[in-house]
Amino acid sequence: MLADTLFHVPRRDGLQLLQRRDGSLARELTSWRLRLAPGAAHEYSAPREETIAVLQEGRGTFAVDGSTWSVHRAGVFAERATALYLPPGRTLKVRAETPLEAVLVSTPAPPGGEPALVGPDDIHPQQRGRDFYTRDVHNILVTDSYARRLMVGETFNPAGHWSSFPPHKHDGRDGEPVLEEVYHFRIDPPQGFGHQMLYTSDGETVTHTVRDGDAVLLPYGYHPVSAPPGYRLYYLWAMAGRERKLALHEDPSHTWIHGAR
Repeated sequence: MLADTLFHVPRRDGLQLLQRRDGSLARELTSWRLRLAPGAAHEYSAPREETIAVLQEGRGTFAVDGSTWSVHRAGVFAERATALYLPPGRTLKVRAETPLEAVLVSTPAPPGGEPALVGPDDIHPQQRGRDFYTRDVHNILVTDSYARRLMVGETFNPAGHWSSFPPHKHDGRDGEPVLEEVYHFRIDPPQGFGHQMLYTSDGETVTHTVRDGDAVLLPYGYHPVSAPPGYRLYYLWAMAGRERKLALHEDPSHTWIHGAR
């Protein structure tokens, strides 16, 4: 049920499960949050799943086997992303030099592949929409040759703006490829909030109030997002399905807005 798709997990140090693939509502994706104090370290591995780790903030190192990368991000609203692709069965070692936070998303994938780091210079922002539904989209690992199934990026809503708009979906019910998705939210200033709506053409609907650090699973249905006046909104999005290809179906009731002036 769409009412069960909000995950509010208060932050604590270490690796925290945010939502898990269980074969029912979430069939593809599992999400974790990693928080480390200065000098702390953590190891992560998923034997049969590929993972993308997206740095949210902090300075430290990512290491896989004999490769080590220095990573830094002042914050999601301050700098473009740094992210690491981790193939199934490989071990990621994260060490923090300052307070560090990252989000990790995984999905089942065949063995093989090599780890790869994507840095800020690899991100090419795209502005989408217009008027009060303009937003910036940053593809991180979407059309690359590293990941087998995962696609990951970030969306930034200016205060008072909408995204995923006109409302779209990718559940296959209208012939589009099936993609499961999860959003991980940040708010600026962090005491603010946003709204995540999920609905279907047959009348199922829910609207979540999302806070800084919340996650929302998008298993099916349309899923527009809004930011209230005074608060910028960010979400890390990750998706997986049978095809590694971005595809969507817009709600025909609202596509008229493309031509409105």
